[in-house]
Amino acid sequence: MEYKFLNNINSPQDIKNLSNEQLNILCSEIRDCLINTISKTGGHLASNLGVVELTVALHKLFDFPRDKVIFDVGHQCYTHKLLTGRFNRIETIRQENGLSGFMRPDESEFDPFVTGHSSNSVSASLGIYKANKISNNDIYSISVVGDGAMTGGMIYEGLNNAGHSRNDSTIIILNDNKMSISRNVGAVAKHLMVIRSQPAYHRFKHKLEKIISYIPLIGGFINRNLLRSKVMLKNAIYHSNIFEDMGFHYLGPVDGHDINKLEKILSVAKEQKRPVLVHVITKKGKGYAPAESAPNAFHGISGYNVDDGSFPAKKADFSAVVGDELCRLATLDNKLCVITAAMREGTGLLEFSEKFKNRFFDVGIAEEHAVTFTGGLAAGGAHPVFCVYSTFLQRGYDQLIHDVAIANLPVTICVDRAGIVGEDGETHQGIFDIAFLKTIPYVQIFSPSSFLELKMHLSKSIYEVNGPSVVRYPRGSQPALPKDFIPSSDDFQYYGNPSAENLLITFGRTFAEAVKCYEKLKDDGIKLAILKLNKIYPINEKIYDEIKKFSNIYIFEEGIASGGINETLCAGILKNNLNAKVHITAINDEFIPHMSVNSALEKYNLSAEGMYKIIKEEENERK
Repeated sequence: MEYKFLNNINSPQDIKNLSNEQLNILCSEIRDCLINTISKTGGHLASNLGVVELTVALHKLFDFPRDKVIFDVGHQCYTHKLLTGRFNRIETIRQENGLSGFMRPDESEFDPFVTGHSSNSVSASLGIYKANKISNNDIYSISVVGDGAMTGGMIYEGLNNAGHSRNDSTIIILNDNKMSISRNVGAVAKHLMVIRSQPAYHRFKHKLEKIISYIPLIGGFINRNLLRSKVMLKNAIYHSNIFEDMGFHYLGPVDGHDINKLEKILSVAKEQKRPVLVHVITKKGKGYAPAESAPNAFHGISGYNVDDGSFPAKKADFSAVVGDELCRLATLDNKLCVITAAMREGTGLLEFSEKFKNRFFDVGIAEEHAVTFTGGLAAGGAHPVFCVYSTFLQRGYDQLIHDVAIANLPVTICVDRAGIVGEDGETHQGIFDIAFLKTIPYVQIFSPSSFLELKMHLSKSIYEVNGPSVVRYPRGSQPALPKDFIPSSDDFQYYGNPSAENLLITFGRTFAEAVKCYEKLKDDGIKLAILKLNKIYPINEKIYDEIKKFSNIYIFEEGIASGGINETLCAGILKNNLNAKVHITAINDEFIPHMSVNSALEKYNLSAEGMYKIIKEEENERK
C-alpha cells in the first residue's frame, strides 16, 4: 500500500513537524490502511478506527519510547504500531510469526507492557512511572483507558493509588465512546471547559497563586479561600466527578477526532506535573460507515468485505448452541438466569438477553464480581449460569474458592474459548482453566466434543450436579465426527478397537483428531482404542478397571501439562498399580503465541498428524 505520509513514518519523530492539515491526511491514510488490512487478517477494527487522531496526537506531543504509553486491553494499539516502525509488517498482524494484535515488549521498545486483559493499565503505568522516578528519570507515563474498562474493579484500585501520588506526572486518557462520565450543563459550562483547556489559562493561574502567596500575613489565607470558592463554583456548574474526588486534575471532555483540540488539551496535561485525567470523546468505527453503524459487530472479526462491510457466512458454533439451549431451558425453568461479563454477543447470549431481560445480567468487565454475584443468585434459590471465556475466568479464581466452592453452591459456569483460541495469542489462550479449576474442591468439569453432548452436559450440570460445575468447550464449530459415533452423557466412553493394546485418552475438540489418527493407524495395521472423557474431573474411578488391559497409554491434552488431567490420570494409574507405559502430550510450561488453531494443534502434536507421529514412532521403536 502506497501512502503520501504513512509510508515515510518509521518512528514518532517523523510526525513531530507535520502540520495539523498534514496530520489529518495521515489519519485518513491510517484508517484506509486499517480497513483494508483487517479485512484480510481479521482483528479489532471499530476500536482502532476510533482512536486514530488520539494516538497520532499522543505520538506528536510525547517523547516515546522515553515516555511510556499503555493502551488498556491493547486491542486498539494498531495505529500505535503503524507510527512506531511497524507499518511494513502490518499485514502480518495476528498471523503466525507476525505482529501481535496487542502490545508486546518483545516486539518493540515502544510497547512497555504486555496487554490483553482489561483494567490493568493504570496500575502498570503507575508502577513504570515510580520505577523511573526511583532512577531519577523524568518521564510521562500514560494509560489510554476505554470506558468499558471503567466497569472493571481493578481500574479503581489503580486510580485510587495514582490519584494520591500528588507530584507524579501520570496521565490517564479516558477514551469515552459510549457513556457520559460527568454531566456538563449549559453555555457557561462549555465556555469554562474551553478556557480551562487553554495552556495560557493554567500558566496564568499558577503565576497568580504564586504572587498571592508572597503577600505578607494574608497571602496563604487568600489562596485557600480562592481555592475553596473555585471548587464550590466549579462543582455547582460542572458537578464534581469521581476522578477529581480521587485526586486527579480533570480535563475535558474534548472531541477525540479533532487534532487541534487534542494537542491543546494534552499540552495542558503535560504542564500539570500531577495526576491528570483527560476525558476524550470518540466514535467507534470512525470513518467506515458499516463499523460506525454496528461497532459491536466490528469489534473482533475474522475478515469482511470492504465494499459493503458484509461478513462470510458463519457456521453454527458452540457459543450459539449454548445460547439456544439456555433459551430453551429458560422457557421451562423460571429460576434459570444467565450472567455475562461484557461478552453478551461473544458468548452467544444476544437472544437470551432479549427474551429473558429480567433473568439476564451483564455485569461489565468484572469477572470477580460476576462469580460472587453468581454465587449469590444460587444462594438465593436461582439456577445461575455464568458464561465466560476461559482466559477471563482466571480473574475470578479467589471468588470461585471463597464465594462458591466453600459453600458448595450449585452454580454452572460455561467456559467458552476453552483450549487454543488462535490469533489473539498468549493473553487469550484458554489452556489454564483445567489446571486451576482442578485445585478447587467440589468442582466438577465436563468437556463435550459435539453440540449434542454440549446440550446433555449443560442440562446435567444445571439440574443434576449438587455443587459448582463447569462445562468447557472450544471456539468455533463442531469438528467432523464419524457417523458411527454416538454422543453420550456418561462420564466416559470408548471408540475404536477394544481388543487393542494401545489406548489413546483424550477429550473435547481433540477427540475428532484422535478418530482421524485411529483411521490412519488402522491403515498401517496398528490397533488402537480411544477412551473419550466426557466428565474430565473428578475422574470416574471405574476408568482404571477399564484401562488395566492396555500396555501403552497415550494421553493427549489440549491444555497446560502442569496440573492437567494427564497428572490426575497418571496418579490414578500408579495408585491402582497398573502395568502400562504412559506417554503424555500436552502444552509444556509455555505460552502459545498468536497463530491459527490448526497451526497450534500441529505445533503441539495435538492434531491427527501429531498423534499419529507419536504413536507410530513408539510402535517402530518396540519392533
